[in-house]
Amino acid sequence: MTTISAPAPVPTRRVGPVVGFRHTMTLAWRSLVQIKHNPMELLDLSIQPLMFVLLFTYVFGGAIADSPTDYLRFMLPGIMVQNALFATMTTGFGLNTDLTKGVFDRLRSLPIARWAPLAGRILADTVKQAWSIALLLAIGVLLGFRIGTGPLGVLGAFALLLAFSLAAAWISVLVGVLVNEPEKVQIFGFMVIFPLTFTSNIFVPTESMPGWLQAWVKVNPVSTLADALRGLLVSGPESGPIVTSLLWGLGIAVVFAPLAVRAVMRRV
Repeated sequence: MTTISAPAPVPTRRVGPVVGFRHTMTLAWRSLVQIKHNPMELLDLSIQPLMFVLLFTYVFGGAIADSPTDYLRFMLPGIMVQNALFATMTTGFGLNTDLTKGVFDRLRSLPIARWAPLAGRILADTVKQAWSIALLLAIGVLLGFRIGTGPLGVLGAFALLLAFSLAAAWISVLVGVLVNEPEKVQIFGFMVIFPLTFTSNIFVPTESMPGWLQAWVKVNPVSTLADALRGLLVSGPESGPIVTSLLWGLGIAVVFAPLAVRAVMRRV
């Protein structure tokens, strides 16, 4: 008599939020531990912004402002914004690497929450963002930047920049899922983020630009976010740029988060 064996049970991903949160933390820790085996990832978040600060402060500071220190007070919040936006590309880069190397296929066979791999990746990259922001601010203070507000202003700047970066990361996630090579995520970053940041008031005041360019700079979300950070770190919070930056971040998240999640779910 032939016996028919029952098929192996398929792992379910319908887990509770507490268990799903634990899965997310585990996968976030996995992404952070990878830095030990790939230290260049952390160097990209540390050396590149440091070079920008040093070069722009001491090469252009005397020409644009009265002194490098005066220029540093204007430029450092903008550099923090630029670095944060470029750092969001690491989310899409790492996600695409996991997809192309089959890591997500292996995770599918585990009884974990379907959203845990993506959430873990984003959480880990948020920690890296916080490290990069803190490093830039510390280097700026060593070079002569002085915080003109106080601890609440610094915490507000951190929170605002991390919130906006988290919203912008959904664009990176969408690109990372749609392209077939991790390098194409970086190409997208340079094609979009590079001109977006350099056509803002990060490095020079808006008034010094041609009139036709000033119209764009004034509505550029990068300019608004830089103004918000200057208010929080240098001269007291300005509610207009802060609120506008939050609205920009919310709009980006509302548009790109559903598209990114849908694209990820279709891939995994």
